Amino acid sequence: MKSRDLRLIYDRSAPGHEGYRLPDLDVPEQPLDRILPKEALRAEPPLLPEVSEPEVVRHYIRLSTLNHHVDKDTYPLGSCTMKYNPKLNEDLCRLPGLAGIHPMAPEELAQGLLGLLHRFTGELAEIVGMDTVSLHPAAGAQGELLGIRLIRQYHDHRRNKKKTVIIPDSAHGTNPATARMVGYETVEVRSKEDGRLDLGALREVVNEETAGLMVTNPSTLGLFESEIAEASELLHSVDGLVYMDGANLNAMLGLTRPGDMGADMVHINLHKTFSTPHGGGGPGAGPLGIKAKLEPFLPVPVIVERDGRYLLDSDRPHSIGRLHPYVGNVGVILRAFAYIRSLGGDGLARISRGAILNANYLMKKIEEDYPVAKPGWCMHEFVSTLSWMRKQGVKNIDVAKRLLDHGVHAPTVSFPLIVPDCFMIEPTESESPTSLDRYAEILREIAREVREDPETVKSAPHRTPVRRLDEAGAARKLRVRWRPKPDGERGSND
Repeated sequence: MKSRDLRLIYDRSAPGHEGYRLPDLDVPEQPLDRILPKEALRAEPPLLPEVSEPEVVRHYIRLSTLNHHVDKDTYPLGSCTMKYNPKLNEDLCRLPGLAGIHPMAPEELAQGLLGLLHRFTGELAEIVGMDTVSLHPAAGAQGELLGIRLIRQYHDHRRNKKKTVIIPDSAHGTNPATARMVGYETVEVRSKEDGRLDLGALREVVNEETAGLMVTNPSTLGLFESEIAEASELLHSVDGLVYMDGANLNAMLGLTRPGDMGADMVHINLHKTFSTPHGGGGPGAGPLGIKAKLEPFLPVPVIVERDGRYLLDSDRPHSIGRLHPYVGNVGVILRAFAYIRSLGGDGLARISRGAILNANYLMKKIEEDYPVAKPGWCMHEFVSTLSWMRKQGVKNIDVAKRLLDHGVHAPTVSFPLIVPDCFMIEPTESESPTSLDRYAEILREIAREVREDPETVKSAPHRTPVRRLDEAGAARKLRVRWRPKPDGERGSND
C-alpha cells in the first residue's frame, strides 16, 4: 500500500533559512479493520442530519454539560488536584509563534520556543530544589518511569549490584508497578500508627542491594513525612537513590523543596500542581527534576544553550535514549509556564497555603460524620474512613454516586489501600469558603440519609443522565455504537 508523503516546506525567502525542508515522513496507511475490531465498524455510512450552526453548537454544549469538570462545580479528587485552569494559560499556548512550530523544525527556526523551554526547566528546578529538569515525560507515570530508569542507569554505570526498590505501604499503586517494569524487586515498608514512614522499619530493609526508595511527600494520607531527611541519608549511606513522587507538590510550593529533603529526583505533575488541564485522556506532562549526578543519563534530546543559541543535544553517550518524540508535550508545558510567570514565587507560596487551609477547614467541618483515618492537621488533602456506614449496608462508592445527584464530584475512593472504606478529599486552593461550606453541607446531608434512608444512597445516582452502570462489565465488553432508547425510557446506551 502506498505511503502518504507528509512534507512541510519552509518559506525559502526567509532571510538565513533558504532551502530548509523537513525530512519526509513515511506514514503507512492502515485499513480500518486492522485498527478497530470488525464488530465496531459500520456496514454503511451513518445518516447524519443537515443542521444549522446554532443547532450544532447547542448539541455540543448540551453534551458538555453531561460531564462534570472544574469549570462546572467542585471537584475535590484526592491526590489528583483538580484545580481551576486559568484561561490566561490558554491564551499563551495558542500564540502562533508557539503553537505553529512543527516539532521537527530546525533549531534555527525554533529559538524562541527552545529558549522558553530552557528557561522553564531552570524555573522548575529552582521550585523543587533540583539541578535540572527533563521535560520529556508525557505524564506523571512516565516521569516515574524515567526516574526509575535513571536509577537503573546510574547503578549500571557504576557497576553497582542492586536488586531492590523500597516502597512504603501508603504509596501510589504505580510505584511498585514501575519498579518491577524496570527489573527491580520491590520491598514494602510499613507505616507507623500515625500513618507516616517508619524509620525503624526502613532501617531493617535497607542494605547493599537497595537501589532506591520511592516515597511520596506529603504522603497519600495528606501527611508530611517529617523524617524524610533521615530516610534520604539512610539510602545514600548504601549509595541508594531517593525518588520522590511529586503528585502532592501542591502542598509545598514556595514552602519547602524535595531537593532540600535529600531527594535525588522528583516528578512534577504539571496537570496537578501547575493548573494545566487534567483528565479526559488528553496529553499530560510529568517533568522530572534531578540532581546533577544523574544529568548524563537524561533522555535525548536535551535543550542546551551555547554562545547565546539554543540547541537540541543528542550527543550524550550515557543517555537512556529517547522517551518522547520531541522534548515533551509542549502545549501543556506552555500552560504551566504561564501559570508560574503570572503568580511568581510569592504567588506560588500562597497557592500551597490556601490548599492547606482549605483542606483543614473542610476536614473540621465534616469530621463528625466523616472521621479522619489519621487524626491531626493535614496538608493539602485528608483521608476519611466511612467504615461506620457499613452497618447500614452503605459503601464508600455509594456515597460517591450520591454526590453526583447534588451536582458535585466525589473524592477519590478505595485509595490509599491501607485505609478501609476511605474517602480521600482534596478541595484545592481554588475553592472559596462558600463552596466548601456547600460541599460540607451536602456530605452531612448524605450522612443523614445513610442513617435514616440508606436505600436512597445505595441506589444512587437518581438525577444524572445515566444511572449507575456496570463498570466492570463495561470495561470488559466495550460497545462503542450508539442506539437510541425507546421513547420515554431513560438509561444508558451502548
